[in-house]
Formats: sequence, structure tokens, C-alpha cells
Amino acid sequence: MNTEILKKIANYCVYQERCHQEVIKKLSELGAKHEEADEFISWLITESYLNEERFGRHFASSKFRLKKWGKQKIKYELKMRGLSTRNIQFALSEISKEDYLQTIEKLIDEKKTKYRNLDSALVIRQKVLQALVLKGFSSEDVLEVYS
Repeated sequence: MNTEILKKIANYCVYQERCHQEVIKKLSELGAKHEEADEFISWLITESYLNEERFGRHFASSKFRLKKWGKQKIKYELKMRGLSTRNIQFALSEISKEDYLQTIEKLIDEKKTKYRNLDSALVIRQKVLQALVLKGFSSEDVLEVYS
């Protein structure tokens, strides 16, 4: 194994949690051959630099807390990064129902304030629902909280 690439890829993984897909792309950019990439991935997993379950948990919790993404958007993004269904479900289960509903409530209040100048309560309701669905919250969850 090329020790220079090994150091670079280990530092890449230490800097922030990564999924396999990101590491494979980075290895390609660093000039690692396909056979070498498999060895690097195995080494990173063995040495605990790379862990998709840990990546999924970190990704889900940070996108929920910092960007206020809903579970549907987080699930989609994790799928796009190649995580298994099991790891996605595990990551989403880390978000408590209470925190999730409180976040929806806060976002509803923010959006109601933003759209308060609109004439119709129905139009405001539709815009709020649309905004939250675009952030990845299910319409069922939003309607459960909306008052």
C-alpha cells in the first residue's frame, strides 16, 4: 500500500465522518488504483477510521439539528450516499419524536410569521405545509402539529 495515500486518506477520514462513497471518490482523486482502493477501505474500516453506521448517525443528527431537515430528506440524502437501509433506519431512529415534533412546531411558527401578510388563512396554511415538505417533513407529521 502506498503510505503517502494512506496518510492522506486517513487524515481525510479523521477531519470529518465520511461514507464509503466519499472515500472511494477521494482515493480516485489521489490516484489509487481500484485494487489498492479496496485495500485502503479495508484498512480504514479495521482501524475504525471509516464506519457507515457512525457516519449515518452523525449526518442525520447534524442535518436535523443544524439545517432543520426532516426525516424524508435525510433518508434520501443517505440513500444517495449509498448507505444500507439498516444504517439509514438506525440513523433516523436517533432523532427523538419529541425533538422532531418540537422542530416542526418552531418551523411552522417561523413560516406563519413570514407569511402573515397574506390574505387567506388557507393560503398561509398551504405555504407553510409546502415549505416544510420541501425541508423533508412528511405532510402527516406537519398536519399533526399544525394548529
